Amino acid sequence: MLDIHWAPRAPLQPLVLGWLAAAGIEVGVLRLDLVDPLISGNKWFKLAPHLMEAVRQGARGLISLGGPHSNHLHALAAAGRRFAFPTVGLLRGEPRETPTVRDLQAFGMRLHWLGYGGYRVRHQAGFWNSWRDCYPDLHPVAEGGGGLTGAQGCRVLRKMLLSQLPTLGWSDYHGWWLAAGTGATLAGLVLAEGGERPVHGALAVPASHGVAPQVRAILAEAGVADVGYRLLDASRGGFARLDAELARFILDSEREGGIPLDPVYTGKALLALHEQVACGGIPHGSRLIFVHTGGMQGRRALADRLQELGARG
Repeated sequence: MLDIHWAPRAPLQPLVLGWLAAAGIEVGVLRLDLVDPLISGNKWFKLAPHLMEAVRQGARGLISLGGPHSNHLHALAAAGRRFAFPTVGLLRGEPRETPTVRDLQAFGMRLHWLGYGGYRVRHQAGFWNSWRDCYPDLHPVAEGGGGLTGAQGCRVLRKMLLSQLPTLGWSDYHGWWLAAGTGATLAGLVLAEGGERPVHGALAVPASHGVAPQVRAILAEAGVADVGYRLLDASRGGFARLDAELARFILDSEREGGIPLDPVYTGKALLALHEQVACGGIPHGSRLIFVHTGGMQGRRALADRLQELGARG
C-alpha cells in the first residue's frame, strides 16, 4: 500500500534582465526546478493527486507513458525509488539509450517500448485494458500526468506564490506566464485564480498536439467557463525544436539572469515573453509570475547542440 507524505515548496526569485528593466516590467520566477534534485518541476504536483487516487484504490504503484526524454516518467520513476513503490513506463518508439532512459532503469522502473504505431493508439478506448491485465495492482496515469486530476494538483502553486510575494516586495501581481506541453499546469492555475488574473501559456508544442482542446476539456470537466487564459505559439515549428536564435537567447539569459533554462519548455516560454515585451504586448508596470516548470534533466540530451548553436553568430 502506498504511503506518501511530502509537500515540497518552490522558492520565488526575481528575474533581472535588461530588456525587462527597460520595458518597466518585473518578473518573479517560481522555481519548481528547485523543489527536489530528482523529482523536479511541475511533474510532482501533477503526480500527487494520481498517487492519492492510487491509495484510495489500494494500488501498489503507477504505470504511465512518455518518450525517451520524458520529464514525467523521470519524476515518476524517481518518486517510485524515493518512496518505494513499483513503477512501469510505456515508452514511445524503439529501444534506445538516452540519459533519461538510463535514469529510469537506475531508479527501478520497468520499461516497455511500444514502437511509434503502438504509442499513437494511447488515446483509443481500451488501450489500458491489456496493461491492466498485466499489472492489475498498478494505477494507470495518462501521458504527462495530465487531465483534471493532474490540473487539480497544480492549484497549490497559487498558495505557494501568495505566501512568498513579500519576498519580492510585491503586494500583488498581474498574471502568470509559463510553458504549456499538455496544458494541465496552466489549467490548474486557471482554476486556482478563478478569473482574478490571467494565465499566459507559451505553447512548447505545435497547435496540432491539441493543447487548446485539452485545456477546454479540463475546464469543462471542472464545471468552469473557458476563460481566464490565452495560449501563444512558442513551439518554433515543433516539439523540442532548437534553433540558433533560441540557443543564443537561452545562454545569454542564463549568463545575465543567473537562472538555468531548458530548451524544450522554459527557454521557449521566456523567449515568447521577450517577443511580447518587444512588440508592446505587456503593459509597462506589469508584475508577472514566470513558472519554471523544470525539465532540466532533459537538457542533457541537447547540451552539445545548445552550445554549438549558441556559438553561431
